Amino acid sequence: MLSTRFLSRVSGFRAKSLSSLNGLNGAGALNGSSAPFGVQCSVAIRFFSASATQDKLFDKILIANRGEIACRVIKSAKSMGIKTVAIYSEPDANSLHVRMADEAVCVGPAASSASYLNMDAIIDAIITTGAQAVHPGYGFLSENSIFQGKLQDIGVKFIGPGTYAIESMGDKIASKKIARDANVNIIPGYLGEIDANDLLKFANEIGYPVMIKASAGGGGKGMRVAWDDAEAVEGFRLSKQEAMSSFGNDTIFVEKFIEDPRHIEIQVLCDGHGNAVWVNERECSIQRRNQKVIEEAPSVFLDDATRKEMGEQAVTLAKAVDYESAGTVEFIVDKNRNFYFLEMNTRLQVEHPVTEYITGIDLVEQMIKIAAGQPLAMKQSDIGINGWSVESRVYAEDALRGFLPSIGHLHRYQEPDQSNGDVRVDTGVREGSEISIYYDPLICKLITYGPTREAAIQKMKESLDTYVIRGVTSNINFLRALMDHPRFLEGDMTTKFIEEEYPNGFEGIKLTEMDVDALVCAGVANTAVKLRVQSSIATSESFDEETFERDTLNAMVVSLADQEYKVSVGEYFVTEEDVSMEVTITNGAVSRTVKATSNYTMGCTIFTTEIDEHQYITQIVQDVESSPLTTLSFKGTNFDVTVLSARNAALYEHMPLPVEVDTSKMVVSPMPGAIYSVNVNVGDKVFPGMEVCVIEAMKMQNAIRASGDAVVKAVNIEKGQTVASDEVLIEFE
Repeated sequence: MLSTRFLSRVSGFRAKSLSSLNGLNGAGALNGSSAPFGVQCSVAIRFFSASATQDKLFDKILIANRGEIACRVIKSAKSMGIKTVAIYSEPDANSLHVRMADEAVCVGPAASSASYLNMDAIIDAIITTGAQAVHPGYGFLSENSIFQGKLQDIGVKFIGPGTYAIESMGDKIASKKIARDANVNIIPGYLGEIDANDLLKFANEIGYPVMIKASAGGGGKGMRVAWDDAEAVEGFRLSKQEAMSSFGNDTIFVEKFIEDPRHIEIQVLCDGHGNAVWVNERECSIQRRNQKVIEEAPSVFLDDATRKEMGEQAVTLAKAVDYESAGTVEFIVDKNRNFYFLEMNTRLQVEHPVTEYITGIDLVEQMIKIAAGQPLAMKQSDIGINGWSVESRVYAEDALRGFLPSIGHLHRYQEPDQSNGDVRVDTGVREGSEISIYYDPLICKLITYGPTREAAIQKMKESLDTYVIRGVTSNINFLRALMDHPRFLEGDMTTKFIEEEYPNGFEGIKLTEMDVDALVCAGVANTAVKLRVQSSIATSESFDEETFERDTLNAMVVSLADQEYKVSVGEYFVTEEDVSMEVTITNGAVSRTVKATSNYTMGCTIFTTEIDEHQYITQIVQDVESSPLTTLSFKGTNFDVTVLSARNAALYEHMPLPVEVDTSKMVVSPMPGAIYSVNVNVGDKVFPGMEVCVIEAMKMQNAIRASGDAVVKAVNIEKGQTVASDEVLIEFE
């Protein structure tokens, strides 16, 4: 049987914790039947492995991918005693996956089409290194049947399903026809290629809203929801462009858009001996632009009966295409738990770790064993649910600027503590790594585990708070806000969650009174320690340490989030380990006194402030000993906290304000990227909402529009040009 190494290697569980996991309750069932998500799920984790007498596994595999998923595959392969080969593009020469692999081969320049999609170069690398099998990860060539066929021609095993499964499930139209014929629930739609004219006709027949989709699409690319004819025309055009750019196939189809659905998917495992199991579900309803942001397993919404029916339909569909490997069947589920087939991903899913956490099954290991011809060592009745797992996708993007991608080097990078086994970081970066415009801006998948949903979410909050990322802007502030959102905590979510809760975009976290107290006390603790250091190095015999500190701490003004607070410190103690103090905070006519203890010390990056038995984690982003301004990261958001003596605060009132730059007569790039098209010339008249250019960034096309009536004075860009964030693209008279 498989040892407990997987939990310590990938999920991070400790072997000693396994003795407490017991009480299996059937195939994928929660103990207590459809127990509410606040109840602990006590179900045994079991481990499955093929017999040692069966076919030998591969000696060496090549991973045809990059980043975190390449690192993830390498970890499992190494634990199985299999040597690994990494491929890399020129900019990725020093990447983490290259260093982790036993061998590495450069397959081309930065552009994906010339490197990670360069089949000939990858085939050469396979032949040169003698790899016997290829794991494609996700994205790139993972669902490319031509690549799978080329591997077959040279006698190299593709660690994934066969050609028929890839082609039939990769075509969204064909897959729905197969699902329909297999009696799998499908969404009403036009099951064939459609042009712009027929699109409008059919959309009006079935009624808006409709979903316009690329037949070869995935990952939210080539997808648009249209609510009327105008949106349908624009959505059709942009979907075709994205589809051709991302997949080399601009075939489009249309189907009825199910309003307010949940996105719930079923993991399946199928071998080449006719065995197939479903490995429970993942809830992926928190999405932005059809791309998943938060995933969890199990779902808060499913009861045992619906889970079983969805699992059985997923296995039926997999068997209908002779599926062999790990795969995911995605469904949308309405408020009455009616579910409809969405698509099948014939690869390892990005969010697979949450399934591994609640089942103890290493999905990558299973894929390798299935590809080597081994049968599944598990039955459906063996698979249960143990606890809860949540995954957050941490991206290099600015949530406060419409989630625009951020590029740069990670000059400081520190992951959350993973020593207790309830936190897992799947990443392909390390300190010094570069986030570039060429590839997806994913920094990591942060996964947490707990016996209950509440415990897993609390651990996610702590992990996000202690994740140090400097050099690029990340979306941790947004992820942290989601973890505190009442609807999310209640499990009340649909795929429209972000759209509904943030209709004007994410505008940052709203500080509660307790949050303000924590930040003020953190700033005061920082000041108290600075004062103690300054007083300790004073050389004058007449210097009075207590008077020096007390003169400042007795009367201070703390500026935070456009608010000023009058602050005074009563009794306080500063030691080498912490600062304890009684702090009175006054804002207008409201005054409150709190007792706080902070473990802040000079030079620390992360510290905790405790107030009334509540602990608040804070990061130091920028701190200069001689400056009253300290930048603190709190719940993923940076706050400038200025602590001044009352006298100095009065003097600051006379400082001049910075002059803002007028950008009303220009269009600036909201993100780094490449110009896909330029739609205006000098002398053209533009109007509000008119598309003036399209920027392609991270494989997504973004239409840039004029904000008002104007005449074009200068066009500073051309098609194919690379632009930086805030670069002036077009100027108006």
